[in-house]
Amino acid sequence: MKPAVAVGKGLRALVGLMLLLLGFAGFFTCAAATVDYPVVPAQAGVQEWPRGAFHVHTTRSDGHGTVEEVAAAARAAGLQFVVLTDHNDFAPREPAFINGVLMVPAVEISTPSGHLVAFGMQTPLDGARARQEGVRAVEAAGGVSVLAHPVQKKNPWKDPEGARQARGFELYSADSLFREALRSPFSRLIPAAGAYFSNPLHGVMLLVTPQPASEERLLELTRERPRLALCSHDAHGWPRYEDVFRSLAMYLPPAALPEPLSTDPRAAEAQVFRALASGQALCAFRALGEPTGFALEGPLTEKREARVGDVLTVRLPPHPEGAVRVEVWGAGRLRPDGDSVDLTEEGAVQIEVWVQAPGRLFGSEWRPWIVPSPVRVVPRGSGI
Repeated sequence: MKPAVAVGKGLRALVGLMLLLLGFAGFFTCAAATVDYPVVPAQAGVQEWPRGAFHVHTTRSDGHGTVEEVAAAARAAGLQFVVLTDHNDFAPREPAFINGVLMVPAVEISTPSGHLVAFGMQTPLDGARARQEGVRAVEAAGGVSVLAHPVQKKNPWKDPEGARQARGFELYSADSLFREALRSPFSRLIPAAGAYFSNPLHGVMLLVTPQPASEERLLELTRERPRLALCSHDAHGWPRYEDVFRSLAMYLPPAALPEPLSTDPRAAEAQVFRALASGQALCAFRALGEPTGFALEGPLTEKREARVGDVLTVRLPPHPEGAVRVEVWGAGRLRPDGDSVDLTEEGAVQIEVWVQAPGRLFGSEWRPWIVPSPVRVVPRGSGI
């Protein structure tokens, strides 16, 4: 076969493959145009909880938007605060209200063991020490350390001792969800990309899948002491900041933030960091609905500890019948009533609320909606 003929056939095959993939994606583009959010309608007359983005990058590191552009996107998405976590950005910065949104500085630290988000430092964080020592340096500065995308294939957390010391854990990471979709191009990536063209919110939500490896690791660590579960936007500007901000958020219910957010940036920063560190903040995939009214009720301490044999009740926001279910992992068992959880053994239990959400083409898929921090379950005779 002549080289020119071979090249021509190869080019035609490549063009044909591209057209096939575009046609495949087109099915999802058309289907997404008919999808509407939220799944759970908003409650009329109910005061919404303050909500914000956690783990966001700007042009100070590898993000595509300036701080001002991120603030504008957050305002458009209805957020009240953004926790900025540019890579190894140890230069002192002050919190500020920009476009009416509280922009608070934190940092994502690159360490030999993986990436670590740090916020709420009481003393300046030494960059060189932080990059080398990770969790220990953050704790020494009086801050809160959060394992960033800890079970991600590309960049997992590799230090068991550091994991035991860290207070927080990114249970759902938008960056990890995207990387998982890359490994499943036909079942996840192409459907999400096709949907994004006609319905960006639906495109982002199609990336949201169960995270059993993260759940298992979080429960394992919580057996030793209470942990904070956070959802991470890990936003870099693609997908657009606003689309990711509309998809999920960290919420500060009254148990975490009993008073209104201050108009003073420094005071408001302290409120947000205190609320995120309290264990009472929760994550919600807000495209599916607002979590206002959710609560975990029962003999639960402020540290989110309870005893074997206790019963916790999940108070759900009003929702369409059959659209919502409670999921339980670890040391608990869901009762037949669907909203009571028996704590059956020592360890830890993770309780989430899931919603029957729009599927990739037609029908629906169950997706996580409301994600609180786990509960540590201790022996009956323990003094907690």
